[in-house]
This record gives sequence, structure tokens and C-alpha cells, in this order.
Amino acid sequence: MEEKEISQAVIGRLPRYFRYLGDLKDEGVERISSQELSELMKVTASQIRQDFNNFGGFGQQGYGYNVEFLYNEIGRILGLDQTHHFIIIGAGNLGQALGNYLNFERRGFIFSGIFDKNPELVGKDVRGIKVQPMENMEQFVRENDIDIAVLTIPKASALEVSERLVQYGIKAFWNFAHVDLPVPEGIQVENVHLSDSLMKLSYNISRYKKEREEK
Repeated sequence: MEEKEISQAVIGRLPRYFRYLGDLKDEGVERISSQELSELMKVTASQIRQDFNNFGGFGQQGYGYNVEFLYNEIGRILGLDQTHHFIIIGAGNLGQALGNYLNFERRGFIFSGIFDKNPELVGKDVRGIKVQPMENMEQFVRENDIDIAVLTIPKASALEVSERLVQYGIKAFWNFAHVDLPVPEGIQVENVHLSDSLMKLSYNISRYKKEREEK
């Protein structure tokens, strides 16, 4: 199939499709229609068909979708048929929580190392992996085929550290620091601003309260 540009909105919905299809597969469901999937996910059947048509469709008229096949195909599109090794920079509470999250391995993301500049954290065990000092980072990245760096450090440090990691060969960042990373073209960044999600919740709570008051 010829490669074409897929919108970020479509790509953003793929993990949710993957998660729902995984649950259906685990429940023994073999086939599902776009309408049935729509009712589960609260996404219109038309939107589902449009999203899947970006990748060839996957279904047959009157037959629906084979759940296991569709699950595997979306996983392949998301690159989950490959293994990605990642390190965590910042061994505070968030860094340790991410390191202890077992579900990463199920998706092919291998937690390989964790680093911090705080000498009180160096040597601490995070799911069998010792926290290393920052000066070990370059050699470790170069020798262990690390694809992804997870940044759970203050924004004051994130810019300098990310620049160094790009030089060491890191291809992507999962960035929890509250700063936009000015990385070279080709380096992928996924920003996670936790406070943004809370502010979105705040907006929706406020809007809902106003709607109720106006009724």
C-alpha cells in the first residue's frame, strides 16, 4: 500500500482503538461491526470507517471486522510489533512510578535504565534496575541501543539534557518536563503536561455547572 500522510487526529485515536480491541479479543469476541464498536467507544461508526480507510479499511461489507486481525494490524501500524528500549531521566516520584509500570513491556517498551543527578537517589532500586549517575548516561545510551528517553526532570534541566541525548543517538522523547524541546527534524517528541489535563477537567466541570444553572 502506498504511504500517505495521516492526520495526527487519526493517529491519536489509534491507541484507543487498540485498547478496546484488545479487551474484545481477551473476551473472546471474534467479529465486530463499526456500529457495535461505535456504541462501545462513543465514536460515530462513520468516523471509525473513515479512520480505518486511511489504512486500507480492514473490513468487509456485511461482515464487519475480524477483531484479532484488526488488533494486530493497528498494533503493527503503531509500531508495537517492534521492541523499543527506553531510559528515564529523573528518579523522583514520577520517574520511579513510570519505571515500576509493568504494562510497558506488554507493548514492547523495555525499561532499560534510569538516571539522576541526586547522589541520594543513585543506587536506588527501581524494579531491579539501579539508578545511575548522569555521567554514565552517554555510554549507556550508546551501548544499549536506546530509542526513547523519558524526561521527568525540571524544565531548567530538560533543554540541556535533551540536547545531549540527541547527540548520543536518542530518537524520541516522552517529555513530562513543562517545556517545549527544540529538537532537530526527525526527532520525535510526545509532550505530557499533567496540569493541562487538570485544567481541561476544570473547564469541563465549570461548563457543566453553568449548563445546569441555566436550565
